[in-house]
Amino acid sequence: MSGGAQAKHCMAWQGLDRARRSALWAGVVLGPLALGGGAAFGQAGQFEVSEGTPVDEEVGIRVPEGFDVKVFAEDVGRARHIAVRDNGDVYVALRQPNQGGGVAALRDEDGDGAADRVEYFGDHSGTGLAIRDGFLYASSDRAIFRYPLPEGDELVPQSGPESVVEGFPEQRSHASKAFTFDDAGNLYVNVGAPSNACQEEDRTQGSLGQEPCPLLESHAGVWRFDADKTDQSFADGERFVTGTRNIVALDWHPLTGEVYFAMHGRDQLHDLFPDLYTVEQSAELPGEEFHRMREGANYGWPYTYWDHLAGERVVGPEYGGDGATPAEEGAYEAPLLAFPGHWAPNDLLFYTAEDGFPEPARGGAFIAFHGSWNRAPLPQSGYHVVFVPFEDGAPAGDWAVFADGFPGAEVLADSDDARFRAMGLAQGPDGALYIADSVRGRIWRVTHGG
Repeated sequence: MSGGAQAKHCMAWQGLDRARRSALWAGVVLGPLALGGGAAFGQAGQFEVSEGTPVDEEVGIRVPEGFDVKVFAEDVGRARHIAVRDNGDVYVALRQPNQGGGVAALRDEDGDGAADRVEYFGDHSGTGLAIRDGFLYASSDRAIFRYPLPEGDELVPQSGPESVVEGFPEQRSHASKAFTFDDAGNLYVNVGAPSNACQEEDRTQGSLGQEPCPLLESHAGVWRFDADKTDQSFADGERFVTGTRNIVALDWHPLTGEVYFAMHGRDQLHDLFPDLYTVEQSAELPGEEFHRMREGANYGWPYTYWDHLAGERVVGPEYGGDGATPAEEGAYEAPLLAFPGHWAPNDLLFYTAEDGFPEPARGGAFIAFHGSWNRAPLPQSGYHVVFVPFEDGAPAGDWAVFADGFPGAEVLADSDDARFRAMGLAQGPDGALYIADSVRGRIWRVTHGG
C-alpha cells in the first residue's frame, strides 16, 4: 500500500479507543464510524439486544428486552426468502427441494404461534418469494413464476405456476433472483455479477480488471418488468440500475415510494493484492452498502468499492487503485449507510404494521445478515438481524443489532460451524416479525409484549 494510503487507514484506526477497535474486528455494533459518519443512537436503542441477556438454548437466538421470540417451525428445509399471507399462512422459498417441493407452506391452526401443518409444492427452488394481488411469486435462478393463492382451507396452490419472466442469463455464482414490486405494477429483479471484481482471471492474485467490464451488459444490475404480465423474457425487461455486484436484500418502502437495497461487497483484497492490503484491512473492507435505488444510477461495481473507515468511495485495485485513490466524484452513488465488511445482507424488510412493535419501528428497516465467510484468520462475524430507524426517506440514526446468537458460539472460525444463519424476513398480519434460517430451516416468530 502507498504511504498515503497507509497513513489514511492508520489515522482512522488509531482514532479509535481499544474497545472500539476490538468491536470493529469482532463485527459488533459500531455506531457512527460504521455508518460513515455520525448519527446519534436515538430511537434504535429500544431495538438493541442486551449484551447481558443469555441466549435461550431452546429458541437459539435472543432479541431485545420487551420482545418475545418463539420457534414457529423446525427443519423446514434450507430457507431463503419468506412471505406471510393476510390469513397468517407462511410460505418459504427453499434453496434445495425438500420432500418433493421447492416451496414450503406452513399454517398455525390452533393459534399458539407455532406451525401445525406443513406442506410442500413447486418443482423449482430458489430465493425470491413475495405475495401480490392474489398471487404468490417465487423465483428460481433463471426465472420468476407465480401461483394463484389457494382458496378456502387449502394451504398450497391448486394450479400453476405461470411464467412471469424466463431466460435470465445462466450464472456460476451470485445467481439468485431476489425481487420486489412497487405500487405501480413494476417488478424489480436482481441479476448479480458472476464474478468478484471482473478480473481477467477471476479471483487470481494480481490479475487486472477487464476494461470495460463485459459482465455489465447483462449482469450486475436490477432489471424492471411488468409485474402483471406473464410469459416475458429477460430481453423484455429494462435495466433500472447498474454497478451492483449482487443484491439479495431489496424491498419497496410504501411510506416513501422507493426501492431500497443492501448490496454484497467484493471479497479478498489481501488475497489478491497482498502488497496493498493487510489481512486485517481485507477482513473489514469494503463496507456492505445500503442504498436508495435511483433509475439510471451507477453503484460502482467493479471499478470501485466503499471504504466505510475512510467514508468514501475508492478505486478498486484491479483498476489502478492503491487503497486510497478516490473514485471519480459524482460518477457513482454513495450509500445511505454502510455496515462492516462481508456480513452478507440477504433480506430487507420495511416494517409497516400500525400495531405489533413499538411506534419507532414503523417505517424502519430490518436487515438479515447471513454472516461472513472470508475474514480469516480473524473470526467470522455478522450473523445478525439489525434495525435501522427511518425518517423522511432515509436512515434517521444509528442501527442496532435486533437479533443475534445465530452461530451458537461467540467465536466462529468457519461459517460452516454456524448453528443458524439469518436469511429471510417477513411481517405477519398481526405485526409479528418472522425470521428464517438457512442452515436447519428453523423459522422464528418475534412479537412485542406491549
